[in-house]
Formats: sequence, C-alpha cells, structure tokens
Amino acid sequence: MLPSFLQKVEVVSEASRETCVALSDCLNLFTKQERVRNFKLEQEQEKNKILSEALETLATEHHELERSLAEGSPPRSILSEDEFYDALSESESERSLSRLEAVTACSSEEEGEPLSSRKQRMSAGQDCGGGDALSNGIKKHRTSLPSPMFSRNDFSIWSILRKCIGMELSKITMPVIFNEPLSFLQRLTEYMEHTYLIHKASSFSDSVERMQCVAAFAVSAVASQWERTGKPFNPLLGETYELVRDDLGFRLISEQVSHHPPISAFHAEGLNNDFIFHGSIYPKLKFWGKSVEAEPKGTITLELLEHSEAYTWTNPTCCVHNIIVGKLWIEQYGNVEITNHKTGDKCVLNFKPCGLFGKELHKVEGYIQDKSKKKLCALYGKWTECLYSVDPATFDAYKKNDKKNTEEKKNSKQMSSSEESDEMPMPDSESVSVIPGSALLWRIAPRPPNSAQMYNFTSFAMVLNEVDKDMERVIPKTDCRLRPDIRAMENGEIDQASEEKKRLEEKQRAARKNRSKSEEDWKTRWFRQGPNPYNGAQDWLYSGSYWDRNYFNLPDIY
Repeated sequence: MLPSFLQKVEVVSEASRETCVALSDCLNLFTKQERVRNFKLEQEQEKNKILSEALETLATEHHELERSLAEGSPPRSILSEDEFYDALSESESERSLSRLEAVTACSSEEEGEPLSSRKQRMSAGQDCGGGDALSNGIKKHRTSLPSPMFSRNDFSIWSILRKCIGMELSKITMPVIFNEPLSFLQRLTEYMEHTYLIHKASSFSDSVERMQCVAAFAVSAVASQWERTGKPFNPLLGETYELVRDDLGFRLISEQVSHHPPISAFHAEGLNNDFIFHGSIYPKLKFWGKSVEAEPKGTITLELLEHSEAYTWTNPTCCVHNIIVGKLWIEQYGNVEITNHKTGDKCVLNFKPCGLFGKELHKVEGYIQDKSKKKLCALYGKWTECLYSVDPATFDAYKKNDKKNTEEKKNSKQMSSSEESDEMPMPDSESVSVIPGSALLWRIAPRPPNSAQMYNFTSFAMVLNEVDKDMERVIPKTDCRLRPDIRAMENGEIDQASEEKKRLEEKQRAARKNRSKSEEDWKTRWFRQGPNPYNGAQDWLYSGSYWDRNYFNLPDIY
C-alpha cells in the first residue's frame, strides 16, 4: 500500500510542477504583453500630444487670422522676412540648435577656461591652424582642419521637426552639426579660388577671348559648392573677413552690411592693380518641403582696369535636395547673363536642371554674342568639371546630330510641368564629350585626399579660417577667424560651438533692442549703399580705407 501511495504522491507532485511552470510561462507572457501594450500606449499618447499641440497652434493662428481680418492688421503668427533671418522670439524652435542658417579666442577643451588664457593660447598659434612660412617668403598654408567633421547620421531630424508641427518651415532650426566651420563671408571668398582666370583675361587683347575667361571664372565660382551640403554660419551684423593671397595675386575684404535682409558685401582687388572684383549677395531662400532653393540675389561686377572694361552678372540658383530624409545633393540651374558694358557683348550661359533622368546633370551651355546678338562663340561643359569653347556653327551641328540629346530635350519639355523625384539621378557620364576643335578654358582642381572627412572642402577652402600670430595682430576684432562658435566647431567641439552660437545670437538680439530703444541706426564701416555704376542695380560699394589698418570704434559682436 505504501509504495502505491508514494507513487501517487510523485504523480501529483510532477503535475503540480508542470502546472507551476505553465502558470509561470503564462505570467511571463502576460507581463511581456502588458509591456508591449504600455509601450504602444505611450507612443499613442505622444502622438496625441503632438497632434493636440498642432491643433492648438492651428486654432491660435486661425483665431489671430480672424481677428486680423476684423481689425485690418496682419496676424502675429505670420513671419516677416526680418523674423526669418533674425530669431526675434524665444520660441522652442529657436532655442533648439541650425542646419539652414547662413575668434576672439580659440575654443577651450576645458569648460570654463578664462577668456584671457584662450587669447594667450591663440596668440601662441595653438588649435587655430596657422600655416608656416617657407624660406622664400611665400606662406605655406595648412592642408587639413584641426579636427575631422562629425557624423551627421546619429542625429534625428524628426526629433526636431515633430516639435515644429504647425509652424512655418522657415522657423525650423537644426543642430549646429549640420553647419560647416565657415562663415558665409568666408564662403563668398571662394569665388576667388580661380583668380588666375582674371589675370588671364587681362592678358588678352581680343575682347571675345577676354569674355571667354570671364565666363569661365563665373562658372568656376560655383564649382566648390558641389557636395558642400554643410550650411555656412550666418554672419553677424558688422562681421568682417579679409583674405590676402600673395601667391594668387589678390586681397579681399567683406562685411555683413545688413542683417534683415541678410546682405554680404565684398571687394577684391589685384595686387598688381589689374582688376577689381566686387558685389553684394542677398541669398533669398525658398522652401519646397523636400528641398531648399537659394537664389543668390545681387550683382557681381568685375573690372579689368587695363582694358577699361566692366562685366556684371548674377549667379545661378542653387538647390539642396532631400533636406528631410535621404542623401543630400546639390544642383545649380538658371540662366547667367554676363554683360561687357564697354563693347555690348554678352555671354548667356544656361545652367541646366538635371531633368527626370539626369541627362543634363551639371551641364552648362551658352553663347557669346555681340550687341546685335550675332553668335561669336559657343561654350559648354559642366560646372563641376570644366568649360570649353568652340565655334558656334560647329557646336550647333554637333547638337543637331546628337539624336540622344535631342530626344532628352523633348522629354525634358514634356516632364517640365510634372513633379520630379528628389533622388539624385546619375548622369550618363562623369566626363564631358569634347567636340573636335574645342579649346579648354577651365578645369577644376582635384580636391585633397582628406576632403570627405573635412566637410568636402577644397584646398582653397581648407585655409580660409586659419590664423597665426602675425595675422592676429593686424586683423580687426570683427574678423570671422575670431568667432568662437566657428572656431569651436573647427576644433571638433560641437557642444561648445552650439553654446557659443546661441550666446552670440542672444548678444546680437540684445544689441539690436538697445539700438531700437535709443533710436540709433546701424552704420556700416567699410561699405556704403548705392547704385551699381554699370547697371544701376541696388548695390553696396567699397568705401575704402580698410587696408590702412586704422581700426577704431569697432562693434563688440563676439
């Protein structure tokens, strides 16, 4: 009897253990399911919160719109152009850190380092990337930045955008990680990378040959923008930048002459008094949801002094695609008309949009014609690579016989009114098909091997922010090289760059408010507003005296 009883007990115990295991499994499953439900609930609550905030924003705007219609005044929620370029309010989007925004000391590795010690460290040439002098007296410029760029892949754009639902896209600001360590004034200076084309133009006695070189210079001025998807820092009002390049034969001064609208003026001159190159740029931004279009309004003027000639033109429109998701890519498009105001000759260049299949990606084509519109020369190439000249009859015959190009031209016309994909199309060939009898006018210099790790900078751009002991002694305290946020970013100190950028913006805001209280107008230092002497367009012209090095009463902007 006893063994039988024990067997029954063992059976019951085994059943109990199995039941316990089953109950435990069920409990674990229930716990997991509960966690999943809680997680989904939190997600739904977050979505509801976002939607509620969006509805509240829309309701507020609707109420203000109704009230404005009744009172005859514009609603407060509608941004003016001034407010876009200057963060006037203290909204969360403005306090969040910028991707689409255009040094008194080098940035410190130790938080809270005194300004005096940072100035001493800059004077010693530390961290600021100053070049060395060669034995022949020509400055040896740096070939890399102090620190490579940070990866942008770890930053969620959605985390910024979701806070801005219901707001205008122009109010959205992104982290400083999406900038590049240059001011827009320095970026403008990249027009001068191929200054040799100006010197070459001056050397020709024939006006058509001079126009060819000027056209090549105009195309080369935008070449450095390819793959430069980082946004330069917006210059502060009163900010300046100078660049002297004995090896390239020029010196340049630029100043931020207006903050809203943002206008940057520059003036360059040949060291041998052979040319003057000047202009003022007002970048007009348009947002199209997935892309941002930058139209560089303003006149560019080149004077060849030996020939008493002046040329004027405007730059093409630049478009950055995939600003929300996807791989960023850039295209230039639009017509550029270069006018020789002495002879009446014109060069009309068409920077072609890429089209649906990318057949026209990077292409530039056009003609030089006299004042009676007779074609004197044809130009073609790619703004990312090169530019050629050829006889216009030869060029027209080549275009007519190119059936593939003709078919694409028809397709482009058919697709011009439809919405095109923002994905970057691949061109048929990365090189230009050279027409027999063509002459090479310009070819882009290869970028340095480390360019991809250095914000895709060219060798010319790599040296724009370098500063050394001798330079620091002569440049004014408003020079871009002394901006602490740009210097910190160049040194790889992103957090400090963000903090300094915010501090400078707040300082600029406070200075503007103080001026408005005292009814004091801002006065530019090196440029004055006036009509362009050749085409009459509104312009900012160099007042002179910068190179006298007599700097006094400069604004404290850093």
